[in-house]
Amino acid sequence: MVKVLLWGSLRAHTDGQAEIEVQARTFKEVLDRLAEAHPGLRPQIERGVSMAIDGRVYREAWFTPIRPDSEVVVMPYMQGG
Repeated sequence: MVKVLLWGSLRAHTDGQAEIEVQARTFKEVLDRLAEAHPGLRPQIERGVSMAIDGRVYREAWFTPIRPDSEVVVMPYMQGG
């Protein structure tokens, strides 16, 4: 199991839960399991999210491996100018 920390507006779709455990080994599996467990997250995930794995931020890195002890944070895409 991987502990996933959800940032900001994503928590609104998990009844306020900030941390969720999922069975996953890759970036994509984390997103798939989150969408299955919390269907309200699916639209945001489909629009796009970033994922920090052990301090490094990824975007659409579908096959990036995740270890059970990895620090995983999912957040809406960061935008700026």
